[in-house]
Amino acid sequence: MKRTVSLCITALLSCLLTCPALAADTLLLTPTLYPTEVNEYASGEEMRLERTYCLSPTDDPASIPVGDFDREGWHYTLLDVTRQENSKSDEKDYAETYTLNMDTKDMEKIMPQLAAERTVTTEDGYTGTLVLDTSSIKVEAAGYNTSTKTVTATRTYPNLSDADISFVPKSITDNGRTMELADVQWQESDGFYHASATYTGKVSSKYATGYIVTADYSGEVVRTTMDDTIYTAIFSGTPIQPERSAFDWRYLLILPAGAGVAGLVVLGRNWLKKRKNEKKWEEYTK
Repeated sequence: MKRTVSLCITALLSCLLTCPALAADTLLLTPTLYPTEVNEYASGEEMRLERTYCLSPTDDPASIPVGDFDREGWHYTLLDVTRQENSKSDEKDYAETYTLNMDTKDMEKIMPQLAAERTVTTEDGYTGTLVLDTSSIKVEAAGYNTSTKTVTATRTYPNLSDADISFVPKSITDNGRTMELADVQWQESDGFYHASATYTGKVSSKYATGYIVTADYSGEVVRTTMDDTIYTAIFSGTPIQPERSAFDWRYLLILPAGAGVAGLVVLGRNWLKKRKNEKKWEEYTK
């Protein structure tokens, strides 16, 4: 009898193992990005589900999950992805000195060369318009050179007794400069001589080789940079239709029938064996 029970249990387990599975495990993929917000709402007979992601400039938008998925009896499929770029501005005061080379220090000629406003872009990405500060304008010589020229002066010496150059001074001082005798012209009148002497000298002067004009411009500059970008993945949901059970319930009918057949076979064998033994005993007792 114990052997009969074991056979029935073995048959039952064999049938259960060969039956189709009642459920399948769902493979869950770990996302690389997680939404900052999830909104779900009805749109007619369908559902809409929006997942919002906040990505930094270093994040890859391709990592946003867009595959189909099931949720609370609805099957969702990607409908659209929207993108919203956010920027931020940084402002600061900025000043810059502008340099101009000129060949004159005349302000009437310098001013037309200095613009009232200048548009600038700094090395660190700031841009803006700067205004001229007229009180900051300075003009300085770029350098100096020295020039030398010859100057002359004339002196007259009248009523000389003789046309003798010794009566004429060899040098004179004119405007603080020492000048040397260069030429003498003589004229005679009434027994006297008049000398007209020409003196020459060298004069040196220093002059600017050019002028450097500096002027300050100041104002506010702004730098605009990209901040986080907002992506919204929009999914459309449709109801999940009930599926026919993959389990064939007819197996439950087969199991009792199989167990019954196996039991009848065992009982029949036992009855035949018992009947055979009884016949042998009857023959033996005759």
